Amino acid sequence: MRAGGTTGWLAGAALLLASCGGGGPSSNGGATGGVTPPPTPPTAGNLYAVPAAESLSAADVGKVIAQAAAEARARNAAATIAVTDRVGNVLAVFAMPGASATATIPGAPNGDDIDVQGLTIPSAGAAIAKAITGAYLSSGGNAFSSRTASMIVQEHFPPAPTTAGLESGPLFGVQFSQLPCSDLAARAGDGLIGPKRSPLGLAADPGGFPLYRNGVVVGGIGVIADGVYGFDPNVLDRDNDLDEAIALAGTIGFEAPVSIRADRITADGTSLRYTDIEYPQIGDVAGASFAGTAGALVPVTGYYAGAALLAGSAYGTEASGIRPAAASEFAIRDAFVLSNGAGANRFPIRGGTDAGDVASPITEAEARAILEEAFGVMSRARAQIRKPLDSRAQVTISLVDTRGRVLGIVRAPDAPIFGIDVSLQKARTANFFSAPFAAGELLAAPGEVPEFVQRVRSFLGDPQALTGTFAFADRSGGNLSRPHFPDGEVAQPNGPLSRPIAQFNPFSTGLQSALVLGNLADHLGFVTGASATDTPRACTGLPAVAAGNPRLANGIQIFPGSVPVFRGGQLVGGLGVSGDGIDQDDMISFLGLHNAGARVGGVGNAPKDIRADRIVVQLGSRQVRLRFVNCPFAPFLDDPAQNVCEGL
Repeated sequence: MRAGGTTGWLAGAALLLASCGGGGPSSNGGATGGVTPPPTPPTAGNLYAVPAAESLSAADVGKVIAQAAAEARARNAAATIAVTDRVGNVLAVFAMPGASATATIPGAPNGDDIDVQGLTIPSAGAAIAKAITGAYLSSGGNAFSSRTASMIVQEHFPPAPTTAGLESGPLFGVQFSQLPCSDLAARAGDGLIGPKRSPLGLAADPGGFPLYRNGVVVGGIGVIADGVYGFDPNVLDRDNDLDEAIALAGTIGFEAPVSIRADRITADGTSLRYTDIEYPQIGDVAGASFAGTAGALVPVTGYYAGAALLAGSAYGTEASGIRPAAASEFAIRDAFVLSNGAGANRFPIRGGTDAGDVASPITEAEARAILEEAFGVMSRARAQIRKPLDSRAQVTISLVDTRGRVLGIVRAPDAPIFGIDVSLQKARTANFFSAPFAAGELLAAPGEVPEFVQRVRSFLGDPQALTGTFAFADRSGGNLSRPHFPDGEVAQPNGPLSRPIAQFNPFSTGLQSALVLGNLADHLGFVTGASATDTPRACTGLPAVAAGNPRLANGIQIFPGSVPVFRGGQLVGGLGVSGDGIDQDDMISFLGLHNAGARVGGVGNAPKDIRADRIVVQLGSRQVRLRFVNCPFAPFLDDPAQNVCEGL
């Protein structure tokens, strides 16, 4: 391994067409089970329904583990099994007799391992990451597994030997979110409830599923038994995956409703995959008892004490850390906010903290207008990844100032949890790469990070790149972060923020992974007991700003859904959106900011002449233009308008 060590990570592939549903007793929509409950209608005056207050009991957690262990025994395997609630609290980690304490991450295709490629990692960390992935990517309108995740983070979508030449997955890079160093994510024992961090970020190794009760996400299960924390690069075959079979058995009685599983949802016309293992392939495990299950609960430093099975919190309650906003916090009734467990909003709307850096920071009134207008665009938009069809989009919206300080976070009631951390990453990323300080702070970072500045400048033919001369949205930076440029064109070189394709896999994406390598190494040592000190609550080795954290304190994100915020020609912050389709995320940020500017004046999108779509890259005899945002063609439920971002 080169450039340091770290705790392992995600990688993924999955299969393509439908994943199927299937069998087993269930009240939540198994193929032979009961009827999926209809969605709860919104209350009078609201546009969105609030998920019912469902949760896992300690006995439920024991049942999930016992069923998974029974399937493992039937397959002559020994597994490590983790269960979390919807907001990432670890409710149990269970190791069967003979279960390996470690797993390995695949190496680089060319054998030159870098970042987290080729590492040995704790099995418990892998199981927790898979469980969190199933819980965080899912909602009452979509059920995604770690196999679904794997399909949407690789260099081609759908991933297969025969799909070279297609663009990268729509959530390319999402694996480097929910990081253990994130300043947003809660930690066990820090007094905050949720959402919790993941030891390995989001996982795409098959073997992670959401858990449902009466159509409501209540948690996730993650399993590792095969010793490899990797990914399946071929969606055109169907795997008999050991981890996936064991985890699927654990979901019996807590299955995702068939109608919202990933195989019922498409991206760019391609059906996603939920699982390669069908319920009829699972043994009769429904009568398994935790009391009779051989193995032991195991402590995981920083995540789980190992003393007992725990009950989960009900999402939407104060105890979950995510609750409805009070009228004094946000004017729109449908909004949810993050809470500290004692009633206080963790991220109340406020003005910018950067008065010493910009002439006119974002005011509290402007921040409120930006968040309200973005929320309004979301509530009118047709969802991309939710069922039934013509559901409203549900996302999380984050606003930051130029120091990366949070000026407010609001979300729809049933938006996926992963979007909280990701929306903040996106807001900070758009702000950072649009700023005059970007190159200087990258050059001051440790390790390989400074090298990326010259790579960008050489690639763009611009010695002043990353000094604020152009405004970058996440779609723009994402263009430069793919292992082929233009995205998917296999005959072309990698973008300057990516790894070359010969060295690339989802465990080493380029600048994104290099920025957090030291944090991941610190955390791996802490979890394994090699170090008594955990990674700081601040990602990246970038310089601290104004006696605070670095501007990118939860890492960067490299798929679309953000815009920088400008006042005339001056950068004043960033706006990030995550939780639905990437074009929807782009539109909500871009159009929401535009509408806020029209409402209150002063702030708005970057001037057209400095947007990154004015950057033209010379590739041999042809020229390729970067993108700024890409909005859906006919996005609204209440208006037939088309091309709604055109000309703005």
